[in-house]
Amino acid sequence: MSRLRIFDEENPTSPRLATSDHAEMARELKKIGVTFEQWQAAQAIVPGDTPEKIMDAYRADIDRLVADNGFKSVDVVSIAPDNPQREAMRAKFLNEHFHKEDEVRFFVAGSGLFTLHVDNGVYEVLCEQGDLIAVPDRALHWFDMGPEPSFVAIRFFTEPDGWVGHFTGTDIAQRFPRYEPGTAA
Repeated sequence: MSRLRIFDEENPTSPRLATSDHAEMARELKKIGVTFEQWQAAQAIVPGDTPEKIMDAYRADIDRLVADNGFKSVDVVSIAPDNPQREAMRAKFLNEHFHKEDEVRFFVAGSGLFTLHVDNGVYEVLCEQGDLIAVPDRALHWFDMGPEPSFVAIRFFTEPDGWVGHFTGTDIAQRFPRYEPGTAA
């Protein structure tokens, strides 16, 4: 179940807000410039479908986002728990960083944990199947796909180098819980 928890940056154990209500999540995230939406497939898709079939199932929403935001490319990425590079892939974005363009991801299947550091708050967003999140350019954040990553996501890009992570060198991400699917944390 999708979830938003908001912490004070100095208190990573007690959230000041915890909700799984999608409308409340969208309202709270909008306050910090983050878009959170729920999408429904226009046609049935199953594991193993081609990227083209996956994108066709969400074509109306994809076309709307591209038109509204000027994205130049859209792709589908898939990560499975048996990926031999899973540890390196997980570690790549576990530290606080930002990008020079919006990071926009739609979860077709599976899940991942986006955590944003805004002013003195930390916004932990568990995204699951049907969730779209758009993190604004230069927003400080980190992403955790878990120790056995399993997701299919549609990604949106404006520039080829826009997704490069610019790391802050802080330790804030290490002070907050890691994503462990199946746990209550």
